[in-house]
Amino acid sequence: MKFRTKITLAVSVCVPVVIALSFFFSFLFLSLNGKSSEKSQKRLILGFSQIGSESAWRTRNTQSIFEAAEANGIQILFDDAQQKQENQLKAIRSFIIYQVDVIAFVPIVEDGWDNVLREAKTAGIPVIIVDRQINADKSLYAGFLGENAFEEGEKAGKFLLEKCADEEGRINILEISGTENSSVVKGRAKGFREILKANRKFKIIHSENGDFLRSRGKEIAENLIQKARDSGNFKNDTLYFDGKPIDAIYSHNDSMTLGLLDSFANYGINPADTIIISIDAEQKSIDALVAGKLNCVVECNPNLGEMLMNLVKQVAQGKPVPKITYNKEKVFCEYDDFSKYELRGY
Repeated sequence: MKFRTKITLAVSVCVPVVIALSFFFSFLFLSLNGKSSEKSQKRLILGFSQIGSESAWRTRNTQSIFEAAEANGIQILFDDAQQKQENQLKAIRSFIIYQVDVIAFVPIVEDGWDNVLREAKTAGIPVIIVDRQINADKSLYAGFLGENAFEEGEKAGKFLLEKCADEEGRINILEISGTENSSVVKGRAKGFREILKANRKFKIIHSENGDFLRSRGKEIAENLIQKARDSGNFKNDTLYFDGKPIDAIYSHNDSMTLGLLDSFANYGINPADTIIISIDAEQKSIDALVAGKLNCVVECNPNLGEMLMNLVKQVAQGKPVPKITYNKEKVFCEYDDFSKYELRGY
């Protein structure tokens, strides 16, 4: 009797313990399995630093990246550098502290990135350079995605070369360049000169930094107009530099070009015989081309989002990507069938 009582007592004590242990290990298994599943399904986090919002092109470039990130389930930590490299350096270091999966940024200038890139590499975070290239050890970043600025400059030069094929006299050129020490400025300037260098009739008589801003394009033109007025040589047929008529204007982006057109409207300049070439292909510059105010617009495609997300996913998995990936771009000019143009969307 005592023996049976002891067995009954033991069973009554052990069964709840076994059940409790069973629930505990089941919960532990589910919990660990849930964490493992959550980790495998975690959204990639991309730290992205943009240089600013100085133009419709730049705004579209940012929108493209956000749209593609949403479509690919990638979370973005975003920073607007407001045209200052020091702001970008701070942002990249904050991305490193946050331990994002990948860092991408549009470098304002070419130099000064090695230290922060080493910090990212030490932290095990791959970096993708977007839109503008840099001077840095290539082992410090995964790759570059953007435009071929040298080729854009070549396209601008080829149009001018063909446009002036029958001209025998000298062609005086005004160049309005973008942000000093940026890779796109160097590429666009070099490519343009490379095409024209063999023909001595082309002469760049003035080149000035417009910082890719509409206000600066307007300011540069108005300064030239004012100098012509002060010298008593003002005419409303074109711009003049040191008394010499400008036959062609090569502008490194649409914002500066549109600023130039603003000044023409304000001062009654009618440059019917002045060849104007711009780069970017924003809708407003295409409209100006159709209206006969521009002669050629070389496209710089801002829609880099989907291409960037593909690179982000690859480098996050530890896969190599090409060191340089160029976007596809075309040329719009006065000889086109304008009825085939589609809206640009920016």
